[in-house]
Amino acid sequence: MIVSTPLTFNELVVRSGIDEREVLAFRHRPTEGSLNKAFEWMVAERPDLFDCYQSTQNPRAEAALKKARYLASFIRQGPGQALLVGLYAIASSQALTIEQCLARPLHQELMARGMAGMTATEGRTSLLEFKFDPISWHQEWLGRLVISWPKPDRAWYRWLANGRFEVRAINLESLLTQAMPPWTELVLSWAELALLPRDWRSRISQWRGVYLIVDRSDGKQYVGSAYGEENILQRWQHYAVSGHGGNKLLRDRDPTAFQFSILQRTSPDLSDSEVTQLESSWKQRLRTRAPSGLNEN
Repeated sequence: MIVSTPLTFNELVVRSGIDEREVLAFRHRPTEGSLNKAFEWMVAERPDLFDCYQSTQNPRAEAALKKARYLASFIRQGPGQALLVGLYAIASSQALTIEQCLARPLHQELMARGMAGMTATEGRTSLLEFKFDPISWHQEWLGRLVISWPKPDRAWYRWLANGRFEVRAINLESLLTQAMPPWTELVLSWAELALLPRDWRSRISQWRGVYLIVDRSDGKQYVGSAYGEENILQRWQHYAVSGHGGNKLLRDRDPTAFQFSILQRTSPDLSDSEVTQLESSWKQRLRTRAPSGLNEN
C-alpha cells in the first residue's frame, strides 16, 4: 500500500535551493479594524505601503529577522490557513529612532488608514527598519497559494524549519481581490478608497450619479453628486486624499469612520441641473441638511 503525504511549502522552498532553516515566515493580520478590512487590497495595490508595514517589527520578531536570510510573507486566510504574498531576501537593516520611524511618509499614511502608530515602538527609543528584496520565485503563486499554519494559530511568525506548512490549494485566481459587487451593494470604508483594485477603479470611473457618506460614529449622513466630466471615482478620490473633499461639515470629523455608497446612478448625458435636482431630492428624503445631517444646503 502506497501512502502519499501532502506537499509542503517547506519542500517547495528546499527544491529551489533555499535552506529552510534560514527562512522566517510571517502571517500578517492587522488588529486594527479599518486597516484589516482593506489589507488584501493594500498588499495587491500598494506594495510600497505593505513593505513599510512589515519593515519594522516588535523586539522578538526583530531579533528573529536579524538571524534570518529570507522572509516568507503570508496573510491570514481563515483559521489555521495562510495566503502567500511574497518571498524576500533580507537585504539589510538600519537603526531608526522612534521619531524617525513615525515621521516616515508611508508610516504616516498607514496611521491615517487606521494603523496604531506605536504598535512596534511602544517602550523603545529605537528600532530596526529592514529592507526586503523580492525574489523572482513562482510569482504566479502570489495571492493564490494557500498553506496550513501550524498551531498555535496566534503565533504569527515562525521559523520554516520548525513546522510543517502543508499546501492546501493553489487557486486559479488571486484571493487578494474579489469580484466587484453590483453598484447597489457597493459599500466602502474611507481606508478602502485609496486602495481600490484596478478593475474596480476602472468601473467606478465610468459612473456618475448621487452618492452617500455615513459617519458611523453618530449616524449622520452627507449626500453628494458627480456629473458632467467628473465621475464618482474622482469625487471619492478627493475624499481619500483630504478626508473631507472640501466640505465644511466633514472637516472636523474622523474620516476613518466614513462609509461610502451609491444612491443612484445617472446617465453621463444627464444635464448638471437634472443631477443636482436628484441630489436635492435625496437630501430631502434622507434629511441630510444641517443640523440633522452634514449637508450645508
